[in-house]
Amino acid sequence: MSFLVKKLFLSAIFNSCLFLILFIGIQNSSNKSKVDFLINETIELPISFIIGSSFILGSIVGSFSVFNLNNE
Repeated sequence: MSFLVKKLFLSAIFNSCLFLILFIGIQNSSNKSKVDFLINETIELPISFIIGSSFILGSIVGSFSVFNLNNE
């Protein structure tokens, strides 16, 4: 396997594990909030889910930036 495929595979496994740990961690969360978008707002979600999912999304986007750095 090439280096990029290995790196994306490792990133997918790491982010999946973080997502599972996130779901286990928010089981007893009682603090809830809504996320305001430009047009609508979401349902009430636990604050820990909002923060954790944004961290995981940033990790996923950061793993895709490897494609652009290696081409130059």
